[in-house]
Amino acid sequence: MAYSASDGVEPGVKWYRSTWFNALVLGLCNFMAPGIWGSMNALGGGGEQSPRLVNAANALTFCLMVPTCVLSGVFVKYLGIKWTLILGAAGYCPYAAGLYCNNRYGSSWFVLLGAALCGLGAGIFWMAEAAIALAYPEPENQGRFLGFWLSFRIFGQILGGTVNVGLNASRDTAGKVSYSVFQVFIALQALAPVTGLLLSRPSQVQRTDGVTVSCGIPKTQRVFDELKATGRLFLGSNFILVIPLIAQSVFAEAVFFTFIGSWYSVRARALGSFLSGIVALVAGNILGQWLDSKRLSLRTRTRGAFGAIMIAQGAWWLWGTIIATRYYRDKPVYDWTSGGFGTGFAWFLFMVLNFQVNYMYLYFVIGNLAESDEE
Repeated sequence: MAYSASDGVEPGVKWYRSTWFNALVLGLCNFMAPGIWGSMNALGGGGEQSPRLVNAANALTFCLMVPTCVLSGVFVKYLGIKWTLILGAAGYCPYAAGLYCNNRYGSSWFVLLGAALCGLGAGIFWMAEAAIALAYPEPENQGRFLGFWLSFRIFGQILGGTVNVGLNASRDTAGKVSYSVFQVFIALQALAPVTGLLLSRPSQVQRTDGVTVSCGIPKTQRVFDELKATGRLFLGSNFILVIPLIAQSVFAEAVFFTFIGSWYSVRARALGSFLSGIVALVAGNILGQWLDSKRLSLRTRTRGAFGAIMIAQGAWWLWGTIIATRYYRDKPVYDWTSGGFGTGFAWFLFMVLNFQVNYMYLYFVIGNLAESDEE
């Protein structure tokens, strides 16, 4: 049965085709794939004694995300948005397996191979889930939808942090975490592509406003034309002006994860993984409520959020520079029983919080800049 927004009647939406059920499925995929990946990073250096190998692996991951992001339109054209998401989710598990083998057996090559596969998968995964998160919900629910969906990535970090604290609570010295942590992570990430099978295709989604969801690229469009359109979009003023916003947000992640891995004990890093997820979860959902508020204009909400996020970001960077300079000079290893533990640990929590709201705000901005399904 077809519904029109002009009918004035709310359609009888099947729960498993609703936008909120699809937000739940999308969130679970986020929880099991990038959420667990974030939990491993929140340990500092992927839970290893030195962050150098994992920093190199992360650099490889992000570099390989670029080509698959550029070609993401081609994947959507031939596979559809649902199967593109599933394929991308399948790339995460090998990285957790690589960290497990490195932690237990000392092998390094599998970490880099897993990072490469993760990067190739993550490029299309992030594109697909962002497109779904922006295209599926009703306009009045977009901010809350984003907050709900991105909360699951944080749930992954909270769960991972809980496991980490439980397995490493007695380890008050520097070093690597127990390899048992990674066995749990591998199992969860292996379930991500399976969970993606529950997602509805765009044509199957039933919105409360009766509008048919369109989230794809016509199969009649040639690959060359799609790549050319992508190139034009990348060179457009809207995208170029957003790049600094993206860069400053993502750059911070490498800094604060290396910070916690370099100067804190195993169990303090595990606690950081857990608590940072909680503060990010709360902040992200508060921002979602603000962005959906009907009491203020879209311009006021957007500019107000931008100002608050940028001022806070600047303050955290200044504070972090002072702390890191002192730590680099004194070479401490802090445990939660140590004097002075709270200063740098609080900075880490604030940086994770700011990263979450930064990230969510970027999705909101890009969703409002896109002028068509293809974009």
